[in-house]
Amino acid sequence: MDSPRSAIVLLSGGIDSTTCAVLACREFGPENVLALSLFYGQKHAKEIDAAREVSKHLGLKDHIIQQLPDIFKGGGSTLIDQDRQNPEKTYEELSTSQGISPTYVPFRNANLLSVATSISLIKGADTIFYGAHSEDARNWAYPDCTPEFNGAMANAIYIGSYMKVRLVTPLQWFSKSEVVALGKKIGTPFQLTWSCYNGKEKACGVCPACVGRLHGFEENGLIDPIEYETGRCF
Repeated sequence: MDSPRSAIVLLSGGIDSTTCAVLACREFGPENVLALSLFYGQKHAKEIDAAREVSKHLGLKDHIIQQLPDIFKGGGSTLIDQDRQNPEKTYEELSTSQGISPTYVPFRNANLLSVATSISLIKGADTIFYGAHSEDARNWAYPDCTPEFNGAMANAIYIGSYMKVRLVTPLQWFSKSEVVALGKKIGTPFQLTWSCYNGKEKACGVCPACVGRLHGFEENGLIDPIEYETGRCF
């Protein structure tokens, strides 16, 4: 008898990756879904803590937490370099400004997906769920979230794994508002997620991730269940 198919989810602990985890559970069953969370040098571990709680809540088969080598330090990203402050702009403002987004981590997602592919081969998973969405890709604010990048990586993963592993990006064409709507429909545990770029006790409410998240809830007529330093911004 053939073994059941299984999947691995790149789980950051945010709304997008958590929604992908729920989708994977619906398709494969939580007993056949592994979560992978990677510490890549970000300033705080709040998102890893959130991913851990999400994994427990969904009853996933396993949650792998892996630390990458210290390769991104000095790359200019405000998410990593301690002497640089995270911006207080919307994703739209970031995407229309000149130059590279200050939060861009050089080629980060390619590294994350490469690790996920290796672990998939070792663990016998045949599908990788990755939560890039359209607002990340808008005007190439994050080039490693664009459909062009996703397609190239999907091909590289499939060929490089002896055609054993496929990359799926179910939110690729979704806005943040549409991700929230889908998450509400399928039961994403929003209350356990963390999106803020800053690692304080409460989400800051003013960084691009917080502003985008709050807009997504507002546009769906919903209240974000997590706490913010600024209170409810909308």
